[in-house]
Amino acid sequence: MNKFSITLIIASVLSLFGAEALMAQEYKVGVCDWMILKRQKLGEFDLARQLGSDGVEMDMGGLGKREMFDNKMRDDKEAAHFKSVADSLGIEIGAIAMSGFYAQDLTKRDNYMALVEDCFDTMGKMGDVKVAFLPLGGCGNDWPKDKAKRTIIVKRLRAIGEAAKARGKRVGIDTPLDAKGNLKLLKEIKSDGIAIFYKWQTIVENGWDIVKDIKKLGAKNICAIHASNTDRVWLRNDSTINVPLIKKALDEMGWSGWLFVERSRDVKMVRNVKMNYGANVHYLKSIFNSYPSPAVALDSAGRDPKYVQTITGRSMKATDALGITWTPLGQNVLNIICNRYFKLNDIYSERDSVKLKNGRIEELKKLAEAQCDSKLYRSHYGFLADLSMYLNPQEIDKVKDVMTFDVVKVTYEAQCDMIPTLKEDEKKQIMAWLIEARELAIDAESSKKKHEVFGKYKGRINNYLTKRGYDLTKEREEWYKRVKARGGTL
Repeated sequence: MNKFSITLIIASVLSLFGAEALMAQEYKVGVCDWMILKRQKLGEFDLARQLGSDGVEMDMGGLGKREMFDNKMRDDKEAAHFKSVADSLGIEIGAIAMSGFYAQDLTKRDNYMALVEDCFDTMGKMGDVKVAFLPLGGCGNDWPKDKAKRTIIVKRLRAIGEAAKARGKRVGIDTPLDAKGNLKLLKEIKSDGIAIFYKWQTIVENGWDIVKDIKKLGAKNICAIHASNTDRVWLRNDSTINVPLIKKALDEMGWSGWLFVERSRDVKMVRNVKMNYGANVHYLKSIFNSYPSPAVALDSAGRDPKYVQTITGRSMKATDALGITWTPLGQNVLNIICNRYFKLNDIYSERDSVKLKNGRIEELKKLAEAQCDSKLYRSHYGFLADLSMYLNPQEIDKVKDVMTFDVVKVTYEAQCDMIPTLKEDEKKQIMAWLIEARELAIDAESSKKKHEVFGKYKGRINNYLTKRGYDLTKEREEWYKRVKARGGTL
């Protein structure tokens, strides 16, 4: 087959299926830096990495009444530093956003081209980013029917699009329109430099069907996606968005590109950045591409699935308390805690099996208990060492507290409240014993046994305080009166 024939075949494929047919389809998941409270801050890249995302949509900075964006990247050294940090952490800048136009009206900004060129310059400094985000929220929602205003918007977008095209970039606009309206608008603009930065939230709020809408709009007209809804629940819990079905539609369309999480925060914990964005990134990556497997494998083989599910739920209370459950870090810590519970179950089950076999032979039963204690002791420090690979000492203490129902904090605060005259050295001694009790309690075989451990140490504390001259009966009575007076109960 000669070169001319091969060229004809390639041209035929391209004309039938588009250039995308010869490219590997790829999805990347990122977060919006202004929504994770890291707008143009160096920390955005490390946080994005912790959240498990592939990259960020970096904002140009605030606009408001300023003439230009509050853009740090105009400083070449600053921009180079940001890019270096991003590269060192393996985090991409997938798009540059002009979120200031959510509130600013494009038709009332005579310097709009200067603002856009500032964005294009920043895109170049951040690794030749190809997509910019331009919301039209500041223009209001009535401009599509306002002929005069629409004419100005179309004219300005055409100028922006041609400038973007000249620099090898595309500007994705966010409009209040459905696919039919967006296609009409793009036809009016007449510039390949303008596309739609697709937003699931807009479609849901208008009661439209996302799958039907994106299919009608077409892959070539979508340059990126804001893959989230308004703040209410996480994406995995959002009944209004069928993410697997959307992914199937995008697969069929041959679309590739970035999906950025802008919102979809749980309103019950709206300020918890790691939990909200970690959960949504994790879910999107589990649907759109393979989420990286944890370095720590879950020791679930051969175990009852219901038991594994129960232990996972119990362990998740600790990672939830740390706010890391849906991050790569959290997945490793979760598996470490689960595996600890599995290990404890194995140790105690083996002990019980030996004791059952030997019936009334007390010496063998005692030996089984001794062997159990030995295994608990050895594995206890292995568990803490495993946690120390991912958590700092304070975070490890939080895991211990969750595993022991926060008894240390509850008991200590109760003691201090009951006896307001406790001296500092007495408080330190009480806390020291409670911490010692916690170390033993985390290895206990049941919640009842955990509380029994603390019960013994509470007895030690009471004896200590009595020897120090405290009348605990009287202290408890007075405490009860104070608690009752402030409307509480014991």
